[in-house]
This record gives sequence, C-alpha cells and structure tokens, in this order.
Amino acid sequence: MTVELANLQAWVGAALWTLARVSGLVLAAPVFSAVTVPRMVRGGLAVLLTVVLAPTVAVPAGLAPLSAPGLAILAQQLLIGAAMGFVLRLVVEAASFGGQLVAFAMGLSYGEVVDPLKGVTTPVLSQLYSLLATLLLLATNAHLRLLDALGRSFHELPVGAGVFSSASSWALLLWAGRLFSGALTLALPALAALLVVNVGVAVTSRAAPALNLFAIGFPAILLLGLVVLWFTLGSLPGAAGRLLDDAFNALSGALASRH
Repeated sequence: MTVELANLQAWVGAALWTLARVSGLVLAAPVFSAVTVPRMVRGGLAVLLTVVLAPTVAVPAGLAPLSAPGLAILAQQLLIGAAMGFVLRLVVEAASFGGQLVAFAMGLSYGEVVDPLKGVTTPVLSQLYSLLATLLLLATNAHLRLLDALGRSFHELPVGAGVFSSASSWALLLWAGRLFSGALTLALPALAALLVVNVGVAVTSRAAPALNLFAIGFPAILLLGLVVLWFTLGSLPGAAGRLLDDAFNALSGALASRH
C-alpha cells in the first residue's frame, strides 16, 4: 500500500495541530494543570484526547506541518487551548483571591501552607476557598463541559482560521478582569460581617483605652471571624456556580463570534 505525501502531511498536521490545542488547554485549565497530577498522566490525557479528536479535525490542504506557516498555526492552536483553559482557571483563582481577602480581614494572612494545586504557599483560607471551588467544578462536571467546548472549538474555530477575533479577544480580557469582582463577590458576606466585628472592636478600644487591643482585640476578631466563616461558607457554592456559568458563557461567546 502506498501513501501519498499530501495525505501523510494531512494526517501529521491534524495530529500535531490538535495536540497543540489540547496541550494548551491541559496546561492552563484547573485540575488538569495541578502539580499533584503526574506529568505522564497529563501527557497521556493530551495524547488520548488528540487520538479522539484528530479524525474530526479539518486541516488546511497542501500545508506542510513543519513549514513556517505550519509552525505559526501550531502556535495559534497552543494559544487557543491555553485561552480556553485560562477562562475556567480564573474561577478557581477568584475563589483563592477571595479567601485571601477574608484571611487579611481575620488576621490569618500569616498562616500559610503549601497549596497542592499550585505548589506555592498561600493563606490557609485561600487554599480552603480554592479547594471548595475545585470540588464544585468537579461536582458540576465543569471539566467535562470544558472538554465538550474543546471538541466544538475545532468546528467553530477551525485550524488555520486564526485565533480569536478582536472582539472575542477583548471580551476574554474583560472576563480576566472578573477575577477581582468575582473574588469580592465570593468574599463579600464574610467581609461585611468581619467589618462589623472590627468596628465593634475599635469602638470598644476607644471606649475603654485601658484594654489591651493586642491581648483582647485580635483573639476576639479571630474567634468571631471563625464563627462568621462558618455561617457564610454556605453562600460560596451559589456565588462560585454563577461565576462558573459566566465563564462558559464568555467562552461560548468568544467561539461563536467567529461566525
């Protein structure tokens, strides 16, 4: 059996460009990019997804994968996959940042541990919020929805059609700004309650200057902060779920705007 050079180039290109987009998503998306996931597992997942998706991918005819235009398309696919994973990663990062805000308000910012998802030291509450957001992501099958969006992206944003349009790129940049507003939304119930606690401690110290603020105020803020945290954690799944839906809406809008 003979294989024509054009067919061979099409097969190699489909596999190579599909692998680039899949690898970009795996490297940027939450859960998949966690340092606790072995590299061989991530690499095997990328290869498995490539084997499944490559037969359905349409590639530019007559374009050599290792030529200059082919390598440019390779970089484009890597960027597209990383952008898709980054959209979902911002949800977890917003939860982590919200936990940092609550930790600062409670005086627990000094209590840091190694975050197993990112491999860096973060406040304990930041890690708690991040883990809860990750569990919510898995419980709602958001990782499967992301893989489904990856499969649809090869039809809505075909290989060789360039990257996101200027409108889509601007929309994704605006979505990146949601990191701060989303973090504030997640932490707002606890921050509002802790603000009342801090105001109460300040009024008490003003009314009774003889009281040692460091001996009484900080332990009181910490104790009441834990109580506030207990009652406000119930609002985290709803706020994180809405932020997750907004992330998929932004991703769908960025892909659909190419038509």
